[in-house]
Amino acid sequence: MEDAKLDSFMKTYSILIKMVLAYLGFIIAIRKKEELSLLDKDIHLTSKKRQEDLKILDTSAIIDGRILDIIETNFVTGVIVVPEFVVLELQTLADSSDSTKRQRGRRGLDLLNKIRQNLVVQVKIFEKDYSEITQTDAKVLKLAEDLKAKIITTDFNLNKVASVHGVVVLNVNELAGVIKPALLPGEVLHIYLMKEGKEKKQAVAYLEDGTMVVVENGRSHLGKKVEVTVTNVLQTSTGRMIFANLKDDVGR
Repeated sequence: MEDAKLDSFMKTYSILIKMVLAYLGFIIAIRKKEELSLLDKDIHLTSKKRQEDLKILDTSAIIDGRILDIIETNFVTGVIVVPEFVVLELQTLADSSDSTKRQRGRRGLDLLNKIRQNLVVQVKIFEKDYSEITQTDAKVLKLAEDLKAKIITTDFNLNKVASVHGVVVLNVNELAGVIKPALLPGEVLHIYLMKEGKEKKQAVAYLEDGTMVVVENGRSHLGKKVEVTVTNVLQTSTGRMIFANLKDDVGR
């Protein structure tokens, strides 16, 4: 009997219930849009008052993850802006059938949540999509120009293009290169020779931070840990490269 009453009630009022739920969904969507619109206006207002304080995070910087440590150590100040289209790109990667892309996307989303929870800087999501532009990097560049903001990235190409357009870029890779401990000619390193070098008799090793060390006359010592003396340090756009001689060869 109770089931029959329930069925009768649902048949009578189901349309009304659906209309009410649809209305509530519409109201929530409108309010959400108003909130995002106000947020966009707030970011524009902030950019006019304190232009130097806005910094846009691109997809590469979020996935890389080091920016979180940089923020938490107070090296970044002001307002961090995360474009909605960057969040969408991370979601697309996280849903990819390619396991590598999926892992990168999920890592990016996890790190973005941690960045948003930090207590050091304010983080804001910017809604505008620039639908007329297809590439995410181009959208980031356009947003930076509109907001007169800086870009935080690890993308070498975006760095170069932004520089051409007069947009200031904070490249995490360049920062990492600058703060690496300085090595001077004459210093001694203890390294493991992993593979052959390009030139005859050369061998290659890597420091803990990934820096390549090219050792002259080291090929005969492959697979061994040796002492070498630094002869030269070359700084490139992609990082440092160290040249060294076997310690026993120095002075010969």
